[in-house]
Amino acid sequence: MAGKIDARLAELGIELPEAPAPVASYVPYTVSGKLVFLSGQINVWNGEFGPSGKVGVDVTIEQGQEAARLCALNLIAHLKNACGGDLDRVSQVIRLGGFVNCNPDFADQPKVIEGASALFIEVFGDAGRHARTAVCAPSLPFLAPVEVDGIFEIS
Repeated sequence: MAGKIDARLAELGIELPEAPAPVASYVPYTVSGKLVFLSGQINVWNGEFGPSGKVGVDVTIEQGQEAARLCALNLIAHLKNACGGDLDRVSQVIRLGGFVNCNPDFADQPKVIEGASALFIEVFGDAGRHARTAVCAPSLPFLAPVEVDGIFEIS
């Protein structure tokens, strides 16, 4: 039986990607007590990379927002695994860390990372509201325009 969050995803027409495998010596998530710490995710969909490069140069802000949304979908896919397949166990999105591949004079990191934040609120409602950072990064893995990590509380 699908849970409340799975039903919400279906209602929104949102399909989760396959949770991407780590590309080095780390795990995609660690559970400590009621907290799940998720490793940073980039804009990859089932092994296919999205746009790459610097936001504001190679990638528009809107494309950056879509990349951040895809990062969030990958986070949710890993979170579902961490919850044994039951996203209804997520009681709160605690914090997102957003990294935007951009030049030092780019100042719209919050607009870009909003693509991830908005998705968590859309999917989890009030439990999706979270603390957040949105910072400039001179480069990201695979020249991704965005990387997002997160901390979540589960029951």
